[in-house]
Amino acid sequence: MENPTPALSIRDLSVSFRTGAGVVQAVRNVSIDVMPGQTLAIVGESGSGKSTTAAAINRLLPDNGVVTGGEVWFDGQDLARLSEREMQSVRGAGIGLVPQDPMSNLNPLMRIGDQIAESLEVHGVATGRAAQARVIELLEMVGIPDPARRVNQYPHEFSGGMRQRALIAMGLACRPRLLIADEPTSALDVTVQRRILDQLDLLTREMGAAVFLITHDLALAAERADRIVVMYRGEIVETGAAAELLDNPQHAYTKQLLQAAPSFASISMVAAEEVFASPRPSAPAPIGSLVDVRDLTKVFTMRSSGTGVPTEFTAVDQVSFSIPRGRTVSIVGESGSGKSTTANLLLALEEASSGRILFDGADVAAMSKRELFAFRRRVQPVFQNPYASLDPRYTVERSIAEPLRVHRIGSAATRREAVARLLDQVALPAALGERLPHELSGGQRQRVAIARALALSPELVVLDEAVSALDVLVQAQILELLASLQRELGLSYLFISHDLAVVRMISHEVHVMQGGRIVESGTPAEIFESPKSGYTRELLDAIPGARLVV
Repeated sequence: MENPTPALSIRDLSVSFRTGAGVVQAVRNVSIDVMPGQTLAIVGESGSGKSTTAAAINRLLPDNGVVTGGEVWFDGQDLARLSEREMQSVRGAGIGLVPQDPMSNLNPLMRIGDQIAESLEVHGVATGRAAQARVIELLEMVGIPDPARRVNQYPHEFSGGMRQRALIAMGLACRPRLLIADEPTSALDVTVQRRILDQLDLLTREMGAAVFLITHDLALAAERADRIVVMYRGEIVETGAAAELLDNPQHAYTKQLLQAAPSFASISMVAAEEVFASPRPSAPAPIGSLVDVRDLTKVFTMRSSGTGVPTEFTAVDQVSFSIPRGRTVSIVGESGSGKSTTANLLLALEEASSGRILFDGADVAAMSKRELFAFRRRVQPVFQNPYASLDPRYTVERSIAEPLRVHRIGSAATRREAVARLLDQVALPAALGERLPHELSGGQRQRVAIARALALSPELVVLDEAVSALDVLVQAQILELLASLQRELGLSYLFISHDLAVVRMISHEVHVMQGGRIVESGTPAEIFESPKSGYTRELLDAIPGARLVV
């Protein structure tokens, strides 16, 4: 018989933040029940209040945040009335947390295994060898290869996706009765994402635990959650069973989210241009290739952290492709497939072991310092992690203007005008120019990074997971912006992504990478509708929402 008592009960929760401009109410009168064994997903765009709601549950609001009303009931007690010491015993053991940003939630000075074991020891779950064995089991469960070796590595030795998986292992370590998962798989490729979400499903079934899932991916929420709560500007605007909400959305904002979700659009038989306002540009026929990559190989020499013996690892293996002028070429694949290393080689951030990269006919490896400086003006990157790519000491205006200053373009006044124009292009208000990165949401930071990349009017933009952290509405705006700029300026894009749904929407050509090699190439229609490789079919099957009909 199903337990009628909610695992979590939120009643009329309101949260405000004290800012220099006054008090801002971020959450207003939110009421939510999550039942044991149930997965409840909160969806909404950046700034909707979904992460603030989660932080209020665990009493982890920033210093300027305060709960101004309401109650949060868990395990028979109102968490708002507990002392900080009592809350510490609840966090981890009763309520597990998987935060969004691994860079600021892992200690760079501690081994990954020690950080996970610390949680087990603090809550009396396991100590010593038993804790170490449990840590290895957890790392294997979340899909980290060779966990017995990886357990002794530091966060900087993990990829971004692997760091996120380590956070998920920490969240699950003490088998909590409630797991708050704040965008837990946004940095992961679709196959690992599916493995993680399958594990969360198993947790709820076996232990009767509840999952409080925060996501901007409506397709993921629809496929994985029992119930969906839609938040907009701090309030709940719609809630219901996942299937019902998809079939019959009532609120205009929910309908807007559904229309913008690329996962749903990409699985329909309707042409992508019709469902997504034509993000794939209808530019004139390209004139030659801007980039030619020929037999590109990159071999890294790595030393074992245990023995110190050097071993070679081939990250990119005989890769060849071209990027036509005015076109978008995408590379997709799992974490570790070699796609980001390929991007770094093209950006001249890494030196190739063999092969050639020709940019506008010139060999990048043979460029002088002066030629390389000019090359960097013509080729600009947008990286995955906006936390790491923006200087925390620089205002938004200075960050965007910095490339113009370095290349001695314009005066201080004209650079300010350019910054205002670029902020408008990426749907940010000019007033944000005076803020520092920590005052922005993750989505806002990524838009600033994109604005900075566009400042020099480059010919090629290399986008490495550039929209993976964005909610679907902002993602749609950015993809529309990229398409518009491509039509107007003839820009070329190399688009690196694990999100095949987005890739289908924006690409002219797609290359699928596995183990450092390109295993399949073709147009989006060829790749998605008639995949030749078993690996490609596996990636397509793992797309959230692929089994749903909208």
